[in-house]
Amino acid sequence: MSGGLPVPRTREGLAALAEILRHPGSALIASDFDGTLAPIVSDPRAARPYPGAVAALQRLSKLAGTVAVITGRPAARAVELGGFDDIPGLIVLGHYGWERWENGLLTSPPSPPGVAAARGRLPELLAGAPEGTWVEDKGHALAVHTRRTADPAGTLERLAGPLAELAATTGLMCEPGRMVIELRPPGTDKGSALSALAAERNAKTVLFAGDDVGDLPAFAAVRAWRESGHLGLTVCSESEEVTELAAQADIAVEGPAGVSGLLSSLADAISAT
Repeated sequence: MSGGLPVPRTREGLAALAEILRHPGSALIASDFDGTLAPIVSDPRAARPYPGAVAALQRLSKLAGTVAVITGRPAARAVELGGFDDIPGLIVLGHYGWERWENGLLTSPPSPPGVAAARGRLPELLAGAPEGTWVEDKGHALAVHTRRTADPAGTLERLAGPLAELAATTGLMCEPGRMVIELRPPGTDKGSALSALAAERNAKTVLFAGDDVGDLPAFAAVRAWRESGHLGLTVCSESEEVTELAAQADIAVEGPAGVSGLLSSLADAISAT
C-alpha cells in the first residue's frame, strides 16, 4: 500500500483499500467520534479531536465521495466539539442516526416518550450509587457515566441490571460502553445508519472506523455490505478498555492518534494517485 498506510490483514480489507485509492469518488469514509477521532476524557464536554484529525477529514472531504461522522452524541454537539462546521460536505449522524447534521442544517424526529419517563426515574435509581456517578442528558438519550467513581468497572457492573430493567420498562435500549451505560430509543444503531447512508450516497466502497461496542453494528454492516457484492474496510481504534473490535477489524491502530495518522495517510495516498 502507498505511503504510511497500514496494510489490512484480510483479503477483503486489502481489496477495499485498493478500491478507495483507485476510485475515491465512490467511497464513503465514516468514523465514530469519541475514542476514535477524539481521545476518551473524564468529562465528555472536554473532548476534542486528536491533532491532525480534522485537517485529514477536510482533505478527504474534497477527495472522497462522502465523509461522515456517526456518533452516539447529539449531532450538533459533535459538530461543536469537533469543529466540523468548516468541513465542506461533511455529514454528521448523531444519536446513532436519530439526528442528521449537513450543511449547517439539523434534522431530527421527536424523542419517544420513554426518554422522558427514564429521565424522571433515574434520580431515584441512582440515589445510592457511588460518588462520581453522573448522568449525561443527551436530549434523545441518557448516559450514566462511572469513570469518575473510585471503582468505575465495579460501579458499571452494579448498575447494569437496574438500568437494563429501567430500559425495558420504558421501551428503550440499554447500550453499554466505555465506563458508560446509555438508555436510548430502539430502532437505530450505527450499523443501520451506515447502511442507509451508503445506499443513499450510492457508495461502492465503505470504510468505517470505531472503538467501542456501540460500533459493532457498523462493523456488522460492513460485513453485510461485502456479502452483497460491495467492498468494505473496518478500522479499530484500539484501547485496553474494549478489545472486541480489534479481533474483527481489517486494520487496528493505536487509538485516535492512529486513526488521525491513517486518515492523513489515506488523503496523501489518494492525492498521489
